[in-house]
Amino acid sequence: MLFTLAALLPLALAAPVLQPRGAQAIPGSYIVKLKDGASDSTLENTLKSLKAVNPEHTYKAGRFKGFAAKLNAANLDAIRKNPNVEYIEQDAVVTAYDFITQENVPWGLGRISHRTKGQTTYIYDSSAGTGTCSYIIDTGIYVNHTDFGGRAEWLANFADTDNTDGNGHGTHVAGTIGGTQYGVAKATKLYAVKVLRASGSGTLAGVIAGINFVASDSQTRDCPNGSVANLSLGSSRSESVNAAVAAAVRAGVFVSVAAGNSDDDSWWYSPASEPTVCTIGATDVNDARAWFSNYGDLVDVFAPGVDVLSSWIGNPTATNTISGTSMAAPHVAGLGAYFLGLSDTDAPKTPEALCAYIRNTSTNGTITDLPAGTFNGIAFNGNPSAL
Repeated sequence: MLFTLAALLPLALAAPVLQPRGAQAIPGSYIVKLKDGASDSTLENTLKSLKAVNPEHTYKAGRFKGFAAKLNAANLDAIRKNPNVEYIEQDAVVTAYDFITQENVPWGLGRISHRTKGQTTYIYDSSAGTGTCSYIIDTGIYVNHTDFGGRAEWLANFADTDNTDGNGHGTHVAGTIGGTQYGVAKATKLYAVKVLRASGSGTLAGVIAGINFVASDSQTRDCPNGSVANLSLGSSRSESVNAAVAAAVRAGVFVSVAAGNSDDDSWWYSPASEPTVCTIGATDVNDARAWFSNYGDLVDVFAPGVDVLSSWIGNPTATNTISGTSMAAPHVAGLGAYFLGLSDTDAPKTPEALCAYIRNTSTNGTITDLPAGTFNGIAFNGNPSAL
């Protein structure tokens, strides 16, 4: 009996292999998360212990240590028995959240700077996010678009070898965050971190690499008033993605994420289900919850997400009108940069407190078609002359 128990003990203590729910799994590809407190040398020794494994990504920012790699059955079994491993998660496909429609009159900026719908002016403080950095973790940015005024820069690519935005999604998001004409925080610096290909899809491993990069880069980049990141993408619930984005928040980055477009509880999706990020649902011009927007108690606040006009790819003045919680999240990422850039404000500077502030100062009680248990508030920029 003692021998039997001893034989079963390693299996009982083996690190779990988490499977994606509803997402397209990538066969043979895994994300390995080491236990909190693991050192860089522990990560290096873990990799050395595996035979013929070349990691696609290594993660070293803050407390999120690990790697992504192709693992055969023998290596997967070995890594499960490694006492330094917290869990392994099978990699899966990640997609952008958007719906393309015909162009329409822009309205989102008017909504977030007024207490009532139907306003066509955007009223904001002239600081406009000065001294802040905004990381767009997406399909890239068309940095030569005139709406960016030279404030957009390419930083990193974890999706492919093409350092351009071949999709338009990331450029649209960047325009809403900080475009001169279409943006919330018109003076923030915009940084492209590509994790999705031109098709609008990528991998969990690539998204985690992008998040990990931002958590690290934000510690040394010249952003005197703070940093924000936007993730207008998602997959089924992933513990690895949630842990990575939580590490970015702990590193001091305000993170705005799309709630998702499945008309479902956001608990089932990542990174929307991570409690420390600011999870954003979408509303339309009539203050109704967008028919596609996810909901639930993990949604912190809502923002305009239907028929949103912003910058696009193709030529330096291109625009497009698209819909999705992808379009709602950058309104709040922009608000994060906007509040961080204000010198005369009671808005807090730490990420979780800033999200709570945006929630607490939102326009309450106006959203219709909202499931029970979901917070009823539309993000607001604090305009003192708001109607």
